[in-house]
Amino acid sequence: MREHAMGGALNGMSRHGGVRVYGGTFLTFSDYMRGAIRLTALAESAVTFVFTHDSIGLGEDGPTHQPIEQVAALRTIPNIIVLRPADANETIESWRVAMTKPASPVVLILSRQKLPTLDQEKYGSAREGVAKGAYILSEADGGKPQLILIATGSEVSLAMQAQQELQKQGIAARVVSMPSWELFEQQDKAYQQQVLPPAVRKRVTIEAGSPIGWHKYATDEGTVISMNRFGESGPGEEVMAMFGFTVENVVEKAKALLEDKPAETEPKEILS
Repeated sequence: MREHAMGGALNGMSRHGGVRVYGGTFLTFSDYMRGAIRLTALAESAVTFVFTHDSIGLGEDGPTHQPIEQVAALRTIPNIIVLRPADANETIESWRVAMTKPASPVVLILSRQKLPTLDQEKYGSAREGVAKGAYILSEADGGKPQLILIATGSEVSLAMQAQQELQKQGIAARVVSMPSWELFEQQDKAYQQQVLPPAVRKRVTIEAGSPIGWHKYATDEGTVISMNRFGESGPGEEVMAMFGFTVENVVEKAKALLEDKPAETEPKEILS
């Protein structure tokens, strides 16, 4: 539980050489080892930081253990790669990235919740996509999306469910899994525009954390489903629903964009 000391030990072992090192704890406790993580990035050391319990989905653990600002804070550190995989396949590929990056630390952001493993034969390939930071996971019917759903981690499966509901209502939506901003920004413009076409500016981003930085990908015609406050204590599914991480809310936000209508953003009730 001594996160700063753990980070220092990882740095020392990495600089000594001969080993590939990693350490893990709850994401909310990354604050306690931020100095060590920053030193890792500054020293260009190959350390892997594994942070679990990554969202308000913790539920009963309460606001003290539910990370809100931590992913955004980690993304601000130069020379660092943050990966928030959506399922087992993306997690494997995230480890592949971590094992092949010689001069920058890699941060893996993992969920506590049970998540479905997406069919690699049916949907976009994690093997090809994760290393590029973002990829088309599920294309819109007909290949011409009216809007794009962009999500990370456990919220990717939510985006997939919302896509199915939108398609039932005759709305063509593309789902983009974006496990790593940093890797996506390293790709050439042609690839970036293939995944996020400039002509499709109706976009919904979905991440159960701070909205800081997401507006770049949502564009001025999109919307961001995120957390602007601390969480609540309660069953995980109820807490997620309270803050709008539901199929119904994603569909409502998407339809509001297409109709150019404002959508409600605040939670409707507080759990006791």
